Amino acid sequence: MREKLAEALKMAVKSQDKRRTATLRLIHAAIHDRDIAHRGAGKDPVSDEEIVQILAKMVKQREESARLYEEGCRVDLALQEREEIEIIRDFLPKQLGEEDVKVACRHVIDQIGADGLRDMGRCMAVLKEKFPGKMDFGKASGMVKEMLK
Repeated sequence: MREKLAEALKMAVKSQDKRRTATLRLIHAAIHDRDIAHRGAGKDPVSDEEIVQILAKMVKQREESARLYEEGCRVDLALQEREEIEIIRDFLPKQLGEEDVKVACRHVIDQIGADGLRDMGRCMAVLKEKFPGKMDFGKASGMVKEMLK
């Protein structure tokens, strides 16, 4: 993942794509910050799975910012945030569609034999293990909760 990001940054600099270059530099800075935090705690550098988590968090932050900018009638800044979201999503795994998420939730519920809301945590743990970065776990949580009622 790191090599893919580094190569993308080189290409963005060569093509003089300012937005892509700036966004990729932000990604590198976020990963570097996490590496420093891990080093201080005596851990290994961040793994590809953790990089995916960092990218997903960056997307969520930008979605929230874009929403706030739109509410504040700052369409130009909202557009900038949405452009950054698209660049970051290029490096995330393909997200599952809503129907696929429902099927996955139903499968996990059946697989672990969940029969009530008390099993929701177990269901979510299995989903997060099987589909890291591939679904919005907030939406999946709502679906699991509905299915377990």
